[in-house]
Amino acid sequence: MALTKRQRARVFRGVQYGIGLLIVVIFALTANWANLKNAFFNVDVALSMFPRIITVGLYNTVIYTALGFSVGLVLGLVLALMRLSTVRVYRGLAIAYIEFFRGLPALLVLIAVGYGVPLAFPGTIFDKYTALAIGLGIVASAYMAETFRAGIQAVPAGQVEAARSLGLSSGRTTSFVVIPQAFKIILPPLTNELIALTKDSSLALFLGSTIAEQELTQMGRIALNTSKSLTPVVVAGFCYLIITLPLGYLSRYLERRTGGAKISTTPESISVGGPA
Repeated sequence: MALTKRQRARVFRGVQYGIGLLIVVIFALTANWANLKNAFFNVDVALSMFPRIITVGLYNTVIYTALGFSVGLVLGLVLALMRLSTVRVYRGLAIAYIEFFRGLPALLVLIAVGYGVPLAFPGTIFDKYTALAIGLGIVASAYMAETFRAGIQAVPAGQVEAARSLGLSSGRTTSFVVIPQAFKIILPPLTNELIALTKDSSLALFLGSTIAEQELTQMGRIALNTSKSLTPVVVAGFCYLIITLPLGYLSRYLERRTGGAKISTTPESISVGGPA
């Protein structure tokens, strides 16, 4: 007797669950739990990282992320307005900047800021906080600019027309009508950018640091070398989740509040015209 479509789907799911259960049982019976515990969940090693992993590592990670995000936010808004400008030179400069820095690895930009600028301009020395703020901000701004651009273009044209009919100039309309509404639209993708920037802050280890300047990844790597256990990496990973999981929930909450509006930031969606 032939099975119905629903019955075949139920059998297929049952086979999948059975295979998954079999893999778990085989792993549970063959794994060396003592070695796994020592390698990934060594309680003594984990406890030895506290409270410094929080007071130094997590604290610096938050600071580095906040600095890069602040620079990226301001610079990204300026680039978006340039990108939507009716002045061709501004549009060209913004496009060149965005495409250039979106195509480069963040690590390369950080190295260029931290080591390249002092070599090119002797006497110019950035401390780690400044170098990270500039480096991460430059990379983030290239992505935020496209998010801002899409948000500004998503503001209904009627809002702009109403503001202009009340006598507001183009600049005041953009500042007091368009940008505030665009911010509401782009809050979810900006939150996702903040999550990405939190993970990119781990690149700070390539700039060198004092003990007081270490972030989560660097602390985990140093503890890994001394303890010969992957537990420090697991602890550092959980500390990152303390930041990123709430931000992920916040992004989904904001998306629901804004009606789940979707905006496109792909190069194909870029319009060469300015806001209405």
